[in-house]
Amino acid sequence: MNQATLELIPASTQPVDTVDGAGFQIGWDHAHHGLVPPPELLLDGTPLGQGWRAGKAVFGRRTLASSRATRQWLALRTLAWRLGIAFETQQVTAHYVAQLETERCPVTRAPLGGAAGEPTSAVIERLNPQAGYAAGNLALLSQQAVSARRDVDVLEAMRRARRATSSGEAVEGLDAGAWWRLATLRAFAMPLPFHEAARLPLAVLPPNRVRLLNAPQGLQALLTMQFLTPGWSSRTRELAAMLPEHTLRHDFNLFIGAIAPRVLEAGSDSVRLRQALEDAWLNERVMRRWQHFVLALGETATRALLERAAAAGLTGVRTLTLEPEQATEGWALPQGGRVARMLEAHSHVLWRQAGDRRVRAFR
Repeated sequence: MNQATLELIPASTQPVDTVDGAGFQIGWDHAHHGLVPPPELLLDGTPLGQGWRAGKAVFGRRTLASSRATRQWLALRTLAWRLGIAFETQQVTAHYVAQLETERCPVTRAPLGGAAGEPTSAVIERLNPQAGYAAGNLALLSQQAVSARRDVDVLEAMRRARRATSSGEAVEGLDAGAWWRLATLRAFAMPLPFHEAARLPLAVLPPNRVRLLNAPQGLQALLTMQFLTPGWSSRTRELAAMLPEHTLRHDFNLFIGAIAPRVLEAGSDSVRLRQALEDAWLNERVMRRWQHFVLALGETATRALLERAAAAGLTGVRTLTLEPEQATEGWALPQGGRVARMLEAHSHVLWRQAGDRRVRAFR
């Protein structure tokens, strides 16, 4: 919200300009929703505590309704503030957080639930850890997936996936498919050279509200989603007609012919169909046909095809095409997702932080 804040600072604390405005606003918003922040943050002189007391004085019992998403949103903002990680508040609202909900972890495929800290508990995670909590960079994962991905980049996840494939055993608690899904998720929010992105399988469909920074992955997602609803045959023919050359249309049809049998085998169950399509991308023949097609298509034509398909309504879901600066707005990429600020508690602690692609956002 854009509620004005009151700067109420006890005389014993530092001057007004040292008060952390973000912490003050988090405390204020807690009070506005009738919620109490963690006790250790309510000590005299803390920005969050000051904001909460100021809000309590203004709102009293005239508070807003508090939903589960509201509590998650405030907890996420509090966590980001404590860790010195940037949090974009204009787009990442309680309503946005509610839209991240999903029944299964996109990495492990296990149902989400359980107490905090358990392997299946749900955690809102940044896909790109070098970016802040911002729209397009967040997804709901299991605690097991969050723990596994710590300090693991795209290349390392791919290496672990190949190791698990060759050994037939889990690596660091995840099987080969899970590591491929983790690599794919990580790549969604990491700009990659065209040829590198083209060689990645779409081992997991993009979760809701995730932005895809790489054109090949955007096209992979668009094509895969065609098979989720009836009429995919006619839609893929329409897509083929958009291609500028006969050779490209031939390569495209060979790719469709490689992936289509997986759709027929999966049947009509939505969960099974979705997983079958994701697993199809790990098939050698499917990937060979895909790479032959997309590398021949090239980066410029890939973007053009995505835009034409979106304009024709062939994406099947609401799709936004954003310029690079829009796609990563609020991500704090130059600072590695960090912010610079002063945290005032009973003791004074200085937390010091380093304070032309089109993007598909499937919603």
